[in-house]
Amino acid sequence: MMEEKNASYYNDLAVQAQTDELAFSELYEYFFPRVYNFLFARVKQSAAADEIVSVAFEKMFCHLKEYQPDKAAFSTWLFRIAQNCMTDYFRKQQRRQEAAWEDFFDPADEHPTPEGEMLIQEGSSELLAAMDQLKERERHIIELKYWSDMSNQEIAALEGISAGNVGVILFRAIGNLKKILAEIQQD
Repeated sequence: MMEEKNASYYNDLAVQAQTDELAFSELYEYFFPRVYNFLFARVKQSAAADEIVSVAFEKMFCHLKEYQPDKAAFSTWLFRIAQNCMTDYFRKQQRRQEAAWEDFFDPADEHPTPEGEMLIQEGSSELLAAMDQLKERERHIIELKYWSDMSNQEIAALEGISAGNVGVILFRAIGNLKKILAEIQQD
């Protein structure tokens, strides 16, 4: 199992990646799935997420020499680029696409029984419906935390709030999600 590296490691790696192809490759390998998951959770369409992530990493590559580790963590800098690319995409599209939960969340490479698959689809549909009932900010922070695997500190830097506030929002959002799911299951 690969050990988890801290933010300063990736900040230093980003500076090194300005002239070192191997360092750039390591950054790309680590951050690509996180940025992609963040984008996909928002646009809910693989073609759109592919397009936006490509633009985001192209901008990251072109502007890497401008990255300043003393101003922000690399992850914050990169996710801000991705968020700006997504905003540009939404402006062009002028509406958000809907997708089924299973299109962007594959629980495992298992092959469940038909009954098990039906339960997974039903649970996924309920979770997607519950997520849609959350406030936009709650949904956004849950997506950053669980689909992009970001820490509370990284989310805080990206959103311009404190890490403690991120924790409070997550706690309340998960509580709201549980209540909504309980109501859906009672119906």
